[in-house]
Amino acid sequence: MRSCGSARRLWDMNTRLIISLLCAGALAFACGPRSRTDTPVALASMLPVPSNPFAARADRPHRVSNARAEVKLDTRFNVAVDAKAVHFALVVKNVGGKHAELNFADGQSYDFVVADSTGRVVWQWSEGRMFTQSVRNKQLGAGDSIRMSEAWKRRDAAPGRYTVKATLKSSNYPSEQHAQFVIP
Repeated sequence: MRSCGSARRLWDMNTRLIISLLCAGALAFACGPRSRTDTPVALASMLPVPSNPFAARADRPHRVSNARAEVKLDTRFNVAVDAKAVHFALVVKNVGGKHAELNFADGQSYDFVVADSTGRVVWQWSEGRMFTQSVRNKQLGAGDSIRMSEAWKRRDAAPGRYTVKATLKSSNYPSEQHAQFVIP
């Protein structure tokens, strides 16, 4: 009888341990990070990316949409040259009827890269900068917009024709815009 009683106690202990582990796992799953959109991550990451990003002009809006989520983003890129600097502005506006959640893999939301007429990169905004390694997101309600702007000081720039690429580094709604400008 003693061996039957100790086997029963061992069974009860194992059952309690398994139930405790299952409860802890369920709690960890329930409290884990979640996307605040109703778009599954697998679908959001499969958004169409233009096959020829050079086809988009800076004065023409670039629209990214996901039909299931009804999110429509209008991306505009402006370049202004003055005597001391070249100013870049990337504006992303939610023109859809539903809020958008832009996801970023790290602390960098955007970048601007300037290349000369030979294609050699002469300036990159993010070069030499450090960014956090935390995943983040930015909420855009219907009609809301975000503006990312930087200036390239011209002190080292030779006169000539340049191309600039502006990149929205969102993992679910990436966008790239190109423009050309001339430094006299």
